[in-house]
Amino acid sequence: MIYISYGSDIAKITYDTLVMSDISKYLSADYNVALKPNLVVPGPASNGAVTHPEVAEGVILYLREFGVKNIRIIESSWVGDSTKRAFKYCGYEELSRKHNVPLIDLKSDDVRKLSHSGYEIAVCKQSLDTDFLINLPVLKAHCQTRLTCCLKNLKGCIPDSEKRRFHTLGIHKPVAALNMLIKTGYCVVDGICGDLTFEEGGNPVTANRIIAGRDPLMIDSYCAELIGYMPHDVQYLSFGEKIGVGKLYTPDVEVIEQGTENKPKINVSAMPAANRYRNFIDEDSACSACYSTLIHAIHRLHGRVKTDGKIHIGQGFVGKSGNGVGVGVCAKGFSKNVPGCPPKATDIIEMLR
Repeated sequence: MIYISYGSDIAKITYDTLVMSDISKYLSADYNVALKPNLVVPGPASNGAVTHPEVAEGVILYLREFGVKNIRIIESSWVGDSTKRAFKYCGYEELSRKHNVPLIDLKSDDVRKLSHSGYEIAVCKQSLDTDFLINLPVLKAHCQTRLTCCLKNLKGCIPDSEKRRFHTLGIHKPVAALNMLIKTGYCVVDGICGDLTFEEGGNPVTANRIIAGRDPLMIDSYCAELIGYMPHDVQYLSFGEKIGVGKLYTPDVEVIEQGTENKPKINVSAMPAANRYRNFIDEDSACSACYSTLIHAIHRLHGRVKTDGKIHIGQGFVGKSGNGVGVGVCAKGFSKNVPGCPPKATDIIEMLR
């Protein structure tokens, strides 16, 4: 199953998502728990590159209420940058002090060499010596692999020398193999405002949602469709299914949502990438999750959109009808409509094509 919460109070919706999820089936109060955010670069999460500290805080609050005492945060920023700087500028030093949770820089960690699927990989010991690893990735696009979310976030659990080598190996297969060596206990995806195009941020698209579940491959393949890719478009997902990382998302997977009535309205000023495509869109009181899906779809089409008139989206179109394109259930009265609340970018792309 996949669990989703919407809202603008990030720590609260993260906590609420875990409360309604099935994480308690796998968790024990005496576990040694490691949280693995994505702190690829030092900077604010509002740029769309790094995990909001409020997401980690929501998880910590849930774990403490559950009775878990041994919690730590582990990370290694990308090659050439300092994890310690990232901890500071991404807000994790303050989070550490507030909740007395240690920060572990994996760049200075010992490694253990393990093998799977023909790949010998050096893995940081702190990511292996834990009873329960909670993966806290950002849902965002990536210039090389198209998607970066749960599976690719574990690349922060290997030394810099291995990160470089992964790229010489083609990145996709070793990323999948790594996820057979590091067992994820649970995934809590920061879907607040992931970047539209690049791993390092700068083009955030506001969606204001938290997505959680047990199976990282299922979560990743579901998230791929949200931003306009089918699972086979992302090679490490296909290979991950082949070697047994998990199961791909299919329409029969149950998706449980809460807070749908509280989906925040869009804030275009927080979505600089969206400004490029506003000429295509007639928006009236659209929720950020729905609007962000449309932006991802148009971006995937490189802005080459041909329609008779603008694309209608938002609650202001409830009960209205006419010729043209409507996106989401609120605009179902138009002659061409992509249903969903929110719809998937893949479905919007198919309709616009």
